[in-house]
Amino acid sequence: MNLSKYLPLTETTWYILVALLEPGHGYFIMQKVEQLSDGKVRIAAGTMYGAIENLLKQKLIVLVKSEDRRRKVYQTTDLGREVLELEAQRLRYLVQIAETYGL
Repeated sequence: MNLSKYLPLTETTWYILVALLEPGHGYFIMQKVEQLSDGKVRIAAGTMYGAIENLLKQKLIVLVKSEDRRRKVYQTTDLGREVLELEAQRLRYLVQIAETYGL
C-alpha cells in the first residue's frame, strides 16, 4: 500500500493521531493536544470532529468499545501508526536539512 498518499499530515491530524495512540473521546483529545503542544495548539470542537470523520474514513482511527455510552471513544489504528511513523521520518529529514544549513 502506498502510504505516502496520506502525507504530509496537517498539524491537527498529527496531534490527533498521536493523542489517540491511547483510547480517548473528544474532550480527551482536545486536552491531550493542548498538553502535547505545550499549549500552542488548541483544537476547536468543530475542527476536531471534522478531522475525526476524515480519519475514520481513511481508517487511520477506529471507534472502540467504551463503558460510557454517552461518549464515543477512538484509537489510532495500525495503519494510522504507520502513517505517523512515516511523517516523523519526513519531519526528521526536514530538520536534518535545516541543520545542514545552520538553521
